[in-house]
Amino acid sequence: MNFLIVTHVLHAKREADYLAYAPYVKEMNLWLKYVDKVTIVAPLLADKEIRPIDIAYQHENIDFKSIPAFNLLSIKSSLKTLLVLPVIFFKIIGAMRKADHIHLRCPGNIGLIGCVSQIFFPSKIKTAKYAGNWDPNSKQPLSYRLQKRILSNTFLTKKMNVLVYGDWKNQTKNIKSFFTATYRDRDKGEVKKRTFSDTITFSFVGSLSPGKRPLLTIQIIEALRKRNYNVRLDVYGDGAKRNELESYIAQNQLQEYITLHGNVTSNRVKEVHKTAHFMMLPSKSEGWPKVVAEAMFWGSLPIVTKISCVPYMLDEGNRGILIEPTVESAVEAIENVLKSPEAYQEKVEKAIEWSRIYTLDTFENELKSLL
Repeated sequence: MNFLIVTHVLHAKREADYLAYAPYVKEMNLWLKYVDKVTIVAPLLADKEIRPIDIAYQHENIDFKSIPAFNLLSIKSSLKTLLVLPVIFFKIIGAMRKADHIHLRCPGNIGLIGCVSQIFFPSKIKTAKYAGNWDPNSKQPLSYRLQKRILSNTFLTKKMNVLVYGDWKNQTKNIKSFFTATYRDRDKGEVKKRTFSDTITFSFVGSLSPGKRPLLTIQIIEALRKRNYNVRLDVYGDGAKRNELESYIAQNQLQEYITLHGNVTSNRVKEVHKTAHFMMLPSKSEGWPKVVAEAMFWGSLPIVTKISCVPYMLDEGNRGILIEPTVESAVEAIENVLKSPEAYQEKVEKAIEWSRIYTLDTFENELKSLL
């Protein structure tokens, strides 16, 4: 089987290996275990620095077809896009003609071209992984809405399973509720039971970007301290907001109970989840936030905004705490749980039970049926 991947993910090359963002490549390597040949149509940047978070595809027969990366963020880049679009389109069409299975990674600029291109191959077996927010009522860019419309139109899109996060009503028959995973069945170790008798620990794991709202997380912890709760916050990740967060912590003298740790390894994050009482992620948008499922797996109760499929993951609050993105409402919701250790423990146990269904072993079995 010649398995074609069409993706916007930026790639680099080191000797004979092709590398890209680790979480994406780890997932793709599970697909590639069951195919004979892999064709990848994606941007390949000659000067792309290979980061610690980049890893290589694991396959002996890879045919990489490089295409230009593009965006529409300025007049200059938009004009450049008009020049490269025909090149990208015909490269994708050529690769699809030779493929046995077409796999699109959406949403993204390249994903949109892939969505249009696949219309010309109605008899080929296809899958699309929509890794963003599939919520039909969410406000999204035009390109995202176009991809969702094409993928869910069974007249234009034939013989395709579209994998989306969450369980949404009134969907076409080709839309399949799916998930992503981090741990194996063999990782289901014992979970340490937490109590509120000592310091109550919170973690934030993610990029320090406006979309993740790390400052709101800090302000929620600050408000809990002012209400005399013995809490502390450990922040893991880096990004554009780091300097602002450091300034806020210093100006408000929060260093004693809030620490920015920067980027850390996945093993370190796992150890954090094993001991923290809560994991907070008040994002503006998510697909299937893996960090939420990972925290649940180890008994760290997630505190998350009501976005995308997160209410589904948390069973509308029975497996975690759903908050509005304000300090006052978040503190009130957290206080309700802090005042009832029994309710906290019940939510934790439900979260552990649910998250341990979605392992990499289950994920692989699902992939086999799709292929």
